[in-house]
Amino acid sequence: MTATNNKQVTLRDYVSGFPKESDFDFTTSTVELRVPEGSNSVLVKNLYLSCDPYMRTRMGEPKPSTALAQAYTLGKPIYGYGVSRVIESGHPDYKKGDLLWGIVGWEEYSVITPAPHMHFKIQHTDVPLSYYTGLLGMPGMTAYAGFYEICSPKEGETVYVSAASGAVGQLVGQFAKMMGCYVVGSAGSKDKVDLLKTKFGFDDAFNYKEEPDLSAALKRCFPKGIDIYFENVGGKMLDAVLLNMNVHGRIAVCGMISQYNLENQEGVHNLSNIIYKRIRIQGFAVFDFYDKYSKFLEFVLPHIKEGKITYIEDVADGLEKGPEALVGLFHGKNVGKQVVVVARE
Repeated sequence: MTATNNKQVTLRDYVSGFPKESDFDFTTSTVELRVPEGSNSVLVKNLYLSCDPYMRTRMGEPKPSTALAQAYTLGKPIYGYGVSRVIESGHPDYKKGDLLWGIVGWEEYSVITPAPHMHFKIQHTDVPLSYYTGLLGMPGMTAYAGFYEICSPKEGETVYVSAASGAVGQLVGQFAKMMGCYVVGSAGSKDKVDLLKTKFGFDDAFNYKEEPDLSAALKRCFPKGIDIYFENVGGKMLDAVLLNMNVHGRIAVCGMISQYNLENQEGVHNLSNIIYKRIRIQGFAVFDFYDKYSKFLEFVLPHIKEGKITYIEDVADGLEKGPEALVGLFHGKNVGKQVVVVARE
């Protein structure tokens, strides 16, 4: 057999506002089960796909090159991080049977040209493979780089994490606890708040939807102020945080999920606090830190094996469930890291 059917999730229309399942199509094409002679491409079978909030920024109309993430092409498979097995390889670094994680299409099979910092060979298979969409992949690296490299944490400091039960937030909180920090997280449901306190070891947590005054909620949780804010939300939350930051506080800006679906983004009003409190606010993108990936693995793998890190996944079974899982992120439906299983092996 030299060709086979290849189910794919494609973008039907450019998205404005909140994405809907009807913005995607589920189609079938065919794929050659070999790579062209002399090419350095690799044919992979996709096992797990990662649903991540940044993917929303790829769904809108193409923007000038200032955008961090290039827009998806209509009618073509969307793409993101995934875990895959090599079926056929023309690349010297990959052979049949190898496992990798990195950028692949939302389809059963993808043909990729492996690139540094875009594709990583999986060496450690004594952990769940799906972890490479999260804890051991891009979200884990994001939490690690954002917290340790951008926030410069010290023992005893106070740390606030928004969207704290998500793929990145749940790890930032646990890294902060390992440092001996006092950690509070916010999330959008009672179940998620309970998880933060019982599963992930946060010192305290609150449901932002039940707080009419976010600044008062933060003051209640941080009577002595916030030293470090790991920002995943933006908008009104950032405004409230600025009022509660300590002098020389640090804010690592990882994401702003409250703003991604708005045609006109909300303004932030309390910016003068940056001056008075000498606050450092720094945005970052994970791919600037992938050179530290092996250092990250050395740090995190022993903690996983010793049971010192808890990681929760929300698993959708089957590629056809992909659009629903992806859209659900923007309504807070996922509990933990949202993963789509394409094939278990």
